[in-house]
Amino acid sequence: MSVMETAAITRTPRVKRRSRMSVAEAIMYVFAILFLIAIMYPIYFIVIASFSDPSSVANGQVWVFPKGFTLEGYKELLRHENIWIGYRNTILYTVVGTLIGLVVNISAAYALSRKDLVGRKFFSLFFIFTMFFSGGLIPTFLTIRDFHLYNTFLVMVLPFSVVVFDMIVARTFFQTSIPGDLWEAAQIDGCGNLRYFVLVVLPLSKAIIAVLGLWIAVGYWNSYFNALIYLKDPNLYPLQLILRNILITNQMQSGMGTGEAAQVALRLANLMRYSVIIIATIPIMCVYPFIQKYFNQGVMIGAVKE
Repeated sequence: MSVMETAAITRTPRVKRRSRMSVAEAIMYVFAILFLIAIMYPIYFIVIASFSDPSSVANGQVWVFPKGFTLEGYKELLRHENIWIGYRNTILYTVVGTLIGLVVNISAAYALSRKDLVGRKFFSLFFIFTMFFSGGLIPTFLTIRDFHLYNTFLVMVLPFSVVVFDMIVARTFFQTSIPGDLWEAAQIDGCGNLRYFVLVVLPLSKAIIAVLGLWIAVGYWNSYFNALIYLKDPNLYPLQLILRNILITNQMQSGMGTGEAAQVALRLANLMRYSVIIIATIPIMCVYPFIQKYFNQGVMIGAVKE
């Protein structure tokens, strides 16, 4: 047998293997594209529906492009002056609450990750216990009232800053990603606990900080229940609560009217539902791409495991 024939026989399985792999990759790409469409299309539909005639949306005529292009829903929303108050409050709650949440959760997680912490297992179980059992709404309300936090700015950012799940994820990250040799080397150089945490641990934890920051920020941005329970001053209402009140008011007006006026009010209320979603989600969607590079890394490294 010649050398060329031997080489041809040797290459044949590889060629088949490559063709099989390319077919498998093509199938994976197809499934990935279909999965992406299934996830992205509802968001896209909300966008085009917010610019479309509500009758066309209700009749199922809007699929790919807006039909009966209109900005009436956005114009009606922006006529409400308190929507800008809501934006201001929500931005403040999100920024301040995220900073407090990161400081509290990251610090506690690092402390729980240290094996030399006295009572480490007790404190871990103490925090985990609160994930399954709580005092309930009424005891929480009474506690907040007794601490004079009711109807204040701090009630939105301080009492609920500790998130045990985020703490566990960060603790696991510190245990698996920060070598213990660094602490020993820092001790030799005369570095204390606080200085080591600030100058060594935090710079190595950008991924988990970005992930927790995103989770906490989204939670504050979408929060309305706490404001509904613990706030009574409209000037302190977050954006989500103001948008909720606007929608409820419009739906009540459409229900109380009669004739053509009721139809116009109902049409406007249906259109505003999609506009509200866009206005409420655009800021978070603009922030996400800047920290996306840290997101997957932080989630995988900080996966919950013992």
